Amino acid sequence: MTGTAPTRARSRPRARSRADNPVRLGPRSLAALLLVSAVGVVAVGWPFLAPPSSRIASHAQDAPWLFAGLLVLLVAVLAATIAESGLGPKAVAMLGVLAATGAALRPVGAGTAGIEPMFFLMVLSGRVLGPGFGFTLGSLTMFASALLTGGVGPWLPFQMLAMGWFTMGAGLLPGAGRLRGRGELALLAVYGFLAAFAYGTVVDLAGWPLLAGNASNLAFDPHAGPAANLARFLAYSLATAMGWNLGRALCTVVLTLVLGPALLRALRRATRRAAFETAVTFDGPGT
Repeated sequence: MTGTAPTRARSRPRARSRADNPVRLGPRSLAALLLVSAVGVVAVGWPFLAPPSSRIASHAQDAPWLFAGLLVLLVAVLAATIAESGLGPKAVAMLGVLAATGAALRPVGAGTAGIEPMFFLMVLSGRVLGPGFGFTLGSLTMFASALLTGGVGPWLPFQMLAMGWFTMGAGLLPGAGRLRGRGELALLAVYGFLAAFAYGTVVDLAGWPLLAGNASNLAFDPHAGPAANLARFLAYSLATAMGWNLGRALCTVVLTLVLGPALLRALRRATRRAAFETAVTFDGPGT
């Protein structure tokens, strides 16, 4: 009597389910996110949008402060809207742990040569937990790290918005439920490299108009046209920020490739065990 040898089922990556996504972007939260993003784009890109004869160009020293105050209110509204869309106690706990970890990682390199380990954690967290959670985590982590390092100033709202975009972008990458292994790590490393440069560019652009009073060919000139100011900003970025942005990007790539596999498994295992869609219940005494 002969029998067939049992075959072992090949495990396949499962698609991301609702239980794996602690924050779902509903219509209201998505509309708030689009509004904040639009205002953020204007806040950092106004030197190239406002003509030389406009009032905002004549108040170049005041504009960053005005936009910073506006962004604080808008980011707060967005965070409240996303939380209202379904940020349960389990998701709040995970958000707190990851934000605290990211804030503690930021001072590790003290910003030397752009070495900031928190960025790779934001990439992996956004990938596993989705764009809604990613934006909330990125903004909160940057706020907490600023309090920890004493980096509170008019640049903080721009950093919070840029980090929110940075982490959210990782959650929007394709293949979340299918791509695993080296292919996924390569995708995250490439994204981390490019997004780290984009983050640095946004933050540099937010503070660049404050140099308008300096007699320099790199400073913002309120009397020049958009093309001339774009050339000035590119020269400013290459001269002052390229080393920091490159260091940040390379640090993110190295940590993603080295620590990414273990951390991705840990985050996915914690997400499955958290079962965000399962309501938290408390048993009474004697039950």
